[in-house]
Amino acid sequence: MESISERLARYLAHSMPEASDLEISGLTRIHGGASRETYRCTARWQEHGLDYERGLVLRRDPVGSLIETERSVEYAAYATFQDSEVPVPELWFLEEDERWLERPFFVMTEAPGQAANPFASEPYGCHAETIGEQFWRILGKISSTTVTGTPIAAQVDAPGRDNAWRRELDHWENVIDADEIEPQPIVRAAIRWLRRNPPPPPERLAVVHGDYRTGNFLFDEQGRITAILDWEMCHLGDPLEDLGWALDPLWAGTTPERPGQLLDRTRGIATWEGASGLTVDQDALRWWEIFAHVKGSAIWISGSREYASGTNHDPVLLISGWLCTARHAEIIAERFVRLLEERP
Repeated sequence: MESISERLARYLAHSMPEASDLEISGLTRIHGGASRETYRCTARWQEHGLDYERGLVLRRDPVGSLIETERSVEYAAYATFQDSEVPVPELWFLEEDERWLERPFFVMTEAPGQAANPFASEPYGCHAETIGEQFWRILGKISSTTVTGTPIAAQVDAPGRDNAWRRELDHWENVIDADEIEPQPIVRAAIRWLRRNPPPPPERLAVVHGDYRTGNFLFDEQGRITAILDWEMCHLGDPLEDLGWALDPLWAGTTPERPGQLLDRTRGIATWEGASGLTVDQDALRWWEIFAHVKGSAIWISGSREYASGTNHDPVLLISGWLCTARHAEIIAERFVRLLEERP
């Protein structure tokens, strides 16, 4: 049976008719992501008498994952930000035909830099402030992008401004309904609160990355963000959804005053406002922050189901299902205690 390297080389040779002597070397699995199988490799070929070499990344659909997403949506999200102020890898090919690699996949260039562990202590060292400024500014640029005519707008439905919150909450509550292995009373209480206290409509609909956080971007040794990754949950909606997710204490480690272990909360929000041209409604942001805890819980619960059923044996599903579900329950409980204390 052909290896993945051999099958990928055959596919690229088919897709690049002017290339010759194409070979793939050094293909290795990049572990950590849980919604796609991700591999890195090097492609070498000749074209018009010249030798070429490129580092590539292969993103293939898994058998089972933390979340169910369409690879065409992720590809369209990357396509939306090609050659923009939002750094993303260069796209190569999207392939839906399963005969090449057994499951759909896409190929893009390998961006330089490294990703941080979102649960590590001080993952950015002396570059935390520099990276933090870029982190919130880039998110602001995503939120300010004109939606009409973009590749992502052609792939996903736009909700009504009044319905953006309900669509997302319905979706993630349905995930919990389908996948919970044991009762989740704290998460259910949060869902009831969210439904009783809906946020106001957003100023405008925006591209929502869906998983914008520490660990989902690359940075180099100079503290420059080189690529925003993991767009598989991208959709159109309220831009405060991304802001609430990025502010989640889960990504702050032992520094809750510095979301994402980057800038302090006030400065991060101000940087986002400056880049997006939007003004944060604090009540609406509180809603989206609590929603982020529910959404995160749904993802961990879904991953637990995949692991428990034997569909996927990746230990990241086990660890996140165990640790992150409990942590998000603690965060929700702590937030509701504060809400009770704030009552007149």
